[in-house]
Amino acid sequence: MRAVITGATGFVGGAVLDHLKAADHEVTATVRSAAGAELVTSNGAAAIEADLSKPASLVEAFTGHDVVFHVAGVNGFCLPDPASMFAANVQGSVNVIRAALRAGVGSVVYTSSAATIGEARGEVGTEATVHRGWYLSEYERSKVEAERAVAIEAEDLGINVVSLNPASVQGPGRVTGTARLLLAFLRGRLKYLPDTRATLVDVDDCARAHVAAATQGYRGARYLLAGSTVTTREMARLLGEAAGIDAPMRTLSPRLATAAGYAVGAAFRAVGKQAPLCPEMVRTLLHGHAFDGSRAERELGFAYTPLSDTFERMVAWYRTEGLV
Repeated sequence: MRAVITGATGFVGGAVLDHLKAADHEVTATVRSAAGAELVTSNGAAAIEADLSKPASLVEAFTGHDVVFHVAGVNGFCLPDPASMFAANVQGSVNVIRAALRAGVGSVVYTSSAATIGEARGEVGTEATVHRGWYLSEYERSKVEAERAVAIEAEDLGINVVSLNPASVQGPGRVTGTARLLLAFLRGRLKYLPDTRATLVDVDDCARAHVAAATQGYRGARYLLAGSTVTTREMARLLGEAAGIDAPMRTLSPRLATAAGYAVGAAFRAVGKQAPLCPEMVRTLLHGHAFDGSRAERELGFAYTPLSDTFERMVAWYRTEGLV
Protein backbone atom coordinates (compact mmCIF):
# COMPACT_ATOMS: atom_id res chain seq x y z
CA MET A 1 0.00 0.00 0.00
CA ARG A 2 0.98 3.65 -0.41
CA ALA A 3 1.22 4.96 3.14
CA VAL A 4 1.91 8.43 4.52
CA ILE A 5 2.96 8.97 8.15
CA THR A 6 2.83 11.99 10.42
CA GLY A 7 5.28 11.90 13.32
CA ALA A 8 7.78 9.59 11.62
CA THR A 9 10.71 11.37 13.28
CA GLY A 10 9.41 10.33 16.70
CA PHE A 11 9.92 7.14 18.67
CA VAL A 12 6.67 5.35 17.73
CA GLY A 13 6.35 6.91 14.28
CA GLY A 14 9.89 5.87 13.39
CA ALA A 15 9.12 2.28 14.36
CA VAL A 16 5.94 2.32 12.25
CA LEU A 17 7.98 3.60 9.29
CA ASP A 18 10.53 0.81 9.76
CA HIS A 19 7.86 -1.88 9.86
CA LEU A 20 6.05 -0.50 6.81
CA LYS A 21 9.31 -0.50 4.86
CA ALA A 22 10.13 -4.01 6.06
CA ALA A 23 6.79 -5.14 4.60
CA ASP A 24 7.71 -3.50 1.25
CA HIS A 25 5.08 -0.77 1.38
CA GLU A 26 5.63 2.57 -0.33
CA VAL A 27 6.08 5.15 2.43
CA THR A 28 6.03 8.95 2.57
CA ALA A 29 6.65 10.85 5.81
CA THR A 30 5.64 14.40 6.64
CA VAL A 31 8.47 16.52 8.06
CA ARG A 32 8.91 20.09 9.28
CA SER A 33 12.67 20.53 8.90
CA ALA A 34 15.65 19.59 6.78
CA ALA A 35 16.95 17.44 9.65
CA GLY A 36 13.63 15.56 9.74
CA ALA A 37 13.76 15.02 6.00
CA GLU A 38 17.28 13.64 6.24
CA LEU A 39 16.24 11.25 9.01
CA VAL A 40 13.25 9.73 7.22
CA THR A 41 14.98 9.48 3.85
CA SER A 42 17.87 7.64 5.50
CA ASN A 43 15.26 5.14 6.68
CA GLY A 44 13.95 4.59 3.16
CA ALA A 45 10.91 6.88 3.05
CA ALA A 46 10.13 9.87 0.85
CA ALA A 47 9.89 13.15 2.74
CA ILE A 48 7.34 15.91 2.20
CA GLU A 49 7.03 19.11 4.20
CA ALA A 50 3.74 19.47 6.08
CA ASP A 51 2.47 20.80 9.40
CA LEU A 52 -0.54 19.77 11.50
CA SER A 53 -1.50 23.42 11.84
CA LYS A 54 -1.51 23.96 8.05
CA PRO A 55 -4.36 21.95 6.47
CA ALA A 56 -3.37 22.75 2.88
CA SER A 57 0.08 21.24 3.44
CA LEU A 58 -1.53 18.07 4.79
CA VAL A 59 -3.80 17.75 1.76
CA GLU A 60 -0.79 18.02 -0.54
CA ALA A 61 1.15 15.45 1.50
CA PHE A 62 -1.74 12.95 1.64
CA THR A 63 -2.77 13.10 -2.02
CA GLY A 64 -1.98 9.89 -3.91
CA HIS A 65 -1.84 7.64 -0.86
CA ASP A 66 -4.05 4.77 0.30
CA VAL A 67 -3.80 5.26 4.05
CA VAL A 68 -2.69 7.91 6.53
CA PHE A 69 -0.89 6.85 9.72
CA HIS A 70 -1.44 9.80 12.07
CA VAL A 71 1.15 9.21 14.78
CA ALA A 72 2.25 12.80 15.48
CA GLY A 73 1.26 14.40 18.76
CA VAL A 74 2.55 15.97 21.97
CA ASN A 75 2.99 13.94 25.15
CA GLY A 76 3.90 16.26 27.99
CA PHE A 77 3.54 16.67 31.74
CA CYS A 78 4.15 19.74 33.90
CA LEU A 79 3.88 22.10 30.93
CA PRO A 80 3.74 25.78 31.97
CA ASP A 81 1.14 26.31 29.23
CA PRO A 82 -0.54 23.22 27.71
CA ALA A 83 -2.23 25.23 24.93
CA SER A 84 0.23 24.10 22.26
CA MET A 85 -0.29 20.46 23.28
CA PHE A 86 -4.06 20.81 22.89
CA ALA A 87 -3.59 22.54 19.52
CA ALA A 88 -1.44 19.71 18.20
CA ASN A 89 -3.37 16.80 19.70
CA VAL A 90 -6.94 18.03 19.15
CA GLN A 91 -7.09 20.51 16.27
CA GLY A 92 -4.12 18.88 14.56
CA SER A 93 -5.92 15.53 14.52
CA VAL A 94 -9.11 17.12 13.20
CA ASN A 95 -7.05 18.73 10.45
CA VAL A 96 -5.64 15.32 9.51
CA ILE A 97 -9.10 13.74 9.13
CA ARG A 98 -10.39 16.65 7.05
CA ALA A 99 -7.26 16.65 4.90
CA ALA A 100 -7.63 12.91 4.29
CA LEU A 101 -11.11 13.55 2.85
CA ARG A 102 -9.91 16.38 0.63
CA ALA A 103 -6.95 14.28 -0.55
CA GLY A 104 -9.18 11.33 -1.43
CA VAL A 105 -7.72 9.04 1.26
CA GLY A 106 -10.46 6.92 2.79
CA SER A 107 -8.53 5.26 5.62
CA VAL A 108 -6.70 6.64 8.66
CA VAL A 109 -4.85 4.71 11.38
CA TYR A 110 -4.90 7.08 14.35
CA THR A 111 -2.49 6.83 17.27
CA SER A 112 -4.44 7.70 20.40
CA SER A 113 -3.39 6.67 23.92
CA ALA A 114 -4.35 4.21 26.62
CA ALA A 115 -4.77 7.30 28.81
CA THR A 116 -8.13 7.92 27.11
CA ILE A 117 -9.59 4.74 28.64
CA GLY A 118 -10.02 6.50 31.98
CA GLU A 119 -10.33 3.40 34.15
CA ALA A 120 -10.94 3.81 37.88
CA ARG A 121 -8.05 3.09 40.24
CA GLY A 122 -7.60 -0.65 40.68
CA GLU A 123 -9.67 -1.47 37.59
CA VAL A 124 -8.33 -3.20 34.48
CA GLY A 125 -9.21 -0.99 31.53
CA THR A 126 -10.61 -2.35 28.27
CA GLU A 127 -11.90 -0.76 25.09
CA ALA A 128 -15.41 -0.87 26.62
CA THR A 129 -14.49 0.89 29.89
CA VAL A 130 -16.54 3.98 30.67
CA HIS A 131 -14.24 6.92 31.43
CA ARG A 132 -14.17 7.88 35.12
CA GLY A 133 -15.25 11.44 34.25
CA TRP A 134 -12.24 13.35 35.54
CA TYR A 135 -8.65 13.66 34.33
CA LEU A 136 -5.33 12.76 35.87
CA SER A 137 -3.43 15.20 33.64
CA GLU A 138 -3.80 17.79 30.92
CA TYR A 139 -2.25 15.26 28.55
CA GLU A 140 -5.05 12.80 29.28
CA ARG A 141 -7.64 15.53 28.74
CA SER A 142 -6.08 16.51 25.41
CA LYS A 143 -6.07 12.94 24.10
CA VAL A 144 -9.65 12.28 25.23
CA GLU A 145 -10.80 15.43 23.47
CA ALA A 146 -8.77 14.49 20.40
CA GLU A 147 -10.14 10.94 20.19
CA ARG A 148 -13.71 12.19 20.51
CA ALA A 149 -13.16 14.88 17.87
CA VAL A 150 -11.60 12.35 15.49
CA ALA A 151 -14.56 9.96 15.94
CA ILE A 152 -17.04 12.75 15.21
CA GLU A 153 -15.16 13.93 12.12
CA ALA A 154 -14.74 10.38 10.82
CA GLU A 155 -18.47 9.69 11.17
CA ASP A 156 -19.50 12.98 9.58
CA LEU A 157 -17.05 12.71 6.68
CA GLY A 158 -17.28 8.96 6.08
CA ILE A 159 -13.58 8.29 6.74
CA ASN A 160 -12.57 4.82 7.93
CA VAL A 161 -10.62 5.47 11.15
CA VAL A 162 -9.05 2.77 13.31
CA SER A 163 -7.73 4.05 16.66
CA LEU A 164 -4.80 2.46 18.47
CA ASN A 165 -4.39 3.15 22.18
CA PRO A 166 -0.87 2.22 23.30
CA ALA A 167 0.05 1.90 26.96
CA SER A 168 3.55 3.09 27.94
CA VAL A 169 5.67 2.28 24.87
CA GLN A 170 9.18 1.06 25.65
CA GLY A 171 12.12 -0.26 23.68
CA PRO A 172 15.56 0.62 22.31
CA GLY A 173 15.73 4.27 21.32
CA ARG A 174 13.48 5.73 23.98
CA VAL A 175 15.00 8.12 26.51
CA THR A 176 12.06 10.43 27.28
CA GLY A 177 8.87 10.09 29.32
CA THR A 178 8.74 6.96 31.47
CA ALA A 179 12.10 5.86 30.09
CA ARG A 180 13.70 8.71 32.07
CA LEU A 181 12.71 6.88 35.25
CA LEU A 182 14.11 3.58 33.95
CA LEU A 183 17.41 5.27 33.08
CA ALA A 184 17.57 6.97 36.48
CA PHE A 185 17.06 3.59 38.16
CA LEU A 186 19.81 1.95 36.11
CA ARG A 187 22.18 4.82 36.95
CA GLY A 188 21.48 4.38 40.65
CA ARG A 189 19.81 7.78 40.96
CA LEU A 190 16.28 6.57 41.60
CA LYS A 191 15.80 4.77 44.90
CA TYR A 192 12.15 5.46 45.72
CA LEU A 193 8.88 5.25 43.79
CA PRO A 194 5.24 4.96 44.87
CA ASP A 195 3.87 1.43 45.23
CA THR A 196 1.87 1.39 42.02
CA ARG A 197 1.48 -0.51 38.75
CA ALA A 198 1.89 0.24 35.07
CA THR A 199 1.19 -1.40 31.73
CA LEU A 200 3.93 -1.39 29.10
CA VAL A 201 4.08 -2.41 25.45
CA ASP A 202 7.12 -3.12 23.28
CA VAL A 203 7.69 -0.55 20.53
CA ASP A 204 7.90 -3.28 17.88
CA ASP A 205 4.57 -4.72 19.00
CA CYS A 206 3.10 -1.22 18.81
CA ALA A 207 4.43 -0.75 15.28
CA ARG A 208 3.25 -4.19 14.11
CA ALA A 209 -0.23 -3.39 15.39
CA HIS A 210 -0.27 -0.13 13.42
CA VAL A 211 0.64 -1.86 10.16
CA ALA A 212 -1.91 -4.63 10.73
CA ALA A 213 -4.64 -2.13 11.66
CA ALA A 214 -4.54 -0.66 8.14
CA THR A 215 -5.84 -3.90 6.63
CA GLN A 216 -7.27 -5.92 9.53
CA GLY A 217 -8.69 -3.33 11.91
CA TYR A 218 -12.46 -2.89 12.05
CA ARG A 219 -13.88 0.44 10.94
CA GLY A 220 -14.33 2.76 13.92
CA ALA A 221 -12.67 0.31 16.34
CA ARG A 222 -10.20 1.23 19.07
CA TYR A 223 -7.50 -1.22 20.09
CA LEU A 224 -5.63 -1.11 23.38
CA LEU A 225 -1.97 -2.06 22.93
CA ALA A 226 -0.97 -3.44 26.31
CA GLY A 227 1.67 -6.11 26.78
CA SER A 228 2.59 -6.48 30.46
CA THR A 229 1.19 -5.01 33.67
CA VAL A 230 3.69 -4.92 36.54
CA THR A 231 4.08 -3.33 39.94
CA THR A 232 6.88 -0.90 40.70
CA ARG A 233 8.83 -3.62 42.50
CA GLU A 234 8.34 -6.13 39.65
CA MET A 235 9.53 -3.57 37.13
CA ALA A 236 12.64 -2.84 39.17
CA ARG A 237 13.38 -6.57 39.52
CA LEU A 238 13.02 -7.26 35.78
CA LEU A 239 15.09 -4.24 34.82
CA GLY A 240 17.75 -5.16 37.36
CA GLU A 241 17.93 -8.71 35.99
CA ALA A 242 18.29 -7.39 32.45
CA ALA A 243 21.17 -5.15 33.57
CA GLY A 244 22.75 -7.68 35.92
CA ILE A 245 22.37 -5.48 38.98
CA ASP A 246 20.68 -5.92 42.35
CA ALA A 247 19.05 -2.62 43.28
CA PRO A 248 15.65 -3.13 44.87
CA MET A 249 13.18 -0.26 44.64
CA ARG A 250 12.03 1.27 47.92
CA THR A 251 8.46 2.40 48.40
CA LEU A 252 7.63 6.09 48.68
CA SER A 253 4.43 6.91 50.58
CA PRO A 254 1.62 8.66 48.65
CA ARG A 255 1.74 11.59 51.10
CA LEU A 256 5.45 12.22 50.54
CA ALA A 257 5.12 11.76 46.76
CA THR A 258 2.25 14.27 46.62
CA ALA A 259 4.12 16.79 48.75
CA ALA A 260 7.20 16.48 46.55
CA GLY A 261 5.08 16.99 43.42
CA TYR A 262 3.59 20.22 44.75
CA ALA A 263 6.90 21.56 46.04
CA VAL A 264 8.94 20.88 42.91
CA GLY A 265 6.12 21.96 40.60
CA ALA A 266 5.65 25.26 42.42
CA ALA A 267 9.37 26.04 42.44
CA PHE A 268 9.75 25.57 38.69
CA ARG A 269 6.46 27.33 37.91
CA ALA A 270 7.67 30.38 39.82
CA VAL A 271 10.54 30.78 37.35
CA GLY A 272 8.46 29.87 34.30
CA LYS A 273 10.17 26.55 33.54
CA GLN A 274 8.89 23.03 32.94
CA ALA A 275 9.26 21.00 36.11
CA PRO A 276 10.64 17.44 36.18
CA LEU A 277 7.96 16.60 38.78
CA CYS A 278 4.55 18.14 39.44
CA PRO A 279 1.14 17.24 40.93
CA GLU A 280 -0.34 15.82 37.70
CA MET A 281 2.66 13.53 37.20
CA VAL A 282 2.48 12.27 40.79
CA ARG A 283 -1.31 11.89 40.52
CA THR A 284 -0.85 9.72 37.41
CA LEU A 285 1.82 7.60 39.10
CA LEU A 286 -0.24 7.07 42.25
CA HIS A 287 -3.35 6.16 40.28
CA GLY A 288 -1.45 3.49 38.34
CA HIS A 289 -2.68 1.77 35.20
CA ALA A 290 -3.64 -1.74 34.13
CA PHE A 291 -4.99 -2.51 30.67
CA ASP A 292 -6.18 -5.57 28.76
CA GLY A 293 -4.69 -5.58 25.25
CA SER A 294 -6.04 -8.97 24.18
CA ARG A 295 -8.46 -7.64 21.57
CA ALA A 296 -5.61 -6.23 19.49
CA GLU A 297 -3.72 -9.49 19.81
CA ARG A 298 -6.72 -11.49 18.55
CA GLU A 299 -7.96 -9.24 15.78
CA LEU A 300 -4.68 -7.78 14.51
CA GLY A 301 -2.82 -11.08 14.61
CA PHE A 302 0.32 -10.62 16.67
CA ALA A 303 1.73 -11.79 20.02
CA TYR A 304 3.11 -9.46 22.69
CA THR A 305 6.83 -9.52 23.45
CA PRO A 306 7.73 -10.59 27.03
CA LEU A 307 8.72 -7.56 29.12
CA SER A 308 12.00 -9.23 30.08
CA ASP A 309 12.99 -9.32 26.37
CA THR A 310 12.07 -5.65 25.94
CA PHE A 311 14.18 -4.65 28.94
CA GLU A 312 17.16 -6.72 27.75
CA ARG A 313 17.11 -4.94 24.37
CA MET A 314 16.73 -1.56 26.05
CA VAL A 315 19.66 -2.12 28.41
CA ALA A 316 21.85 -3.31 25.51
CA TRP A 317 20.97 -0.17 23.54
CA TYR A 318 21.59 2.10 26.54
CA ARG A 319 25.05 0.59 26.93
CA THR A 320 25.83 0.91 23.23
CA GLU A 321 24.88 4.60 23.42
CA GLY A 322 26.91 5.13 26.59
CA LEU A 323 23.82 6.08 28.61
CA VAL A 324 24.49 3.59 31.43
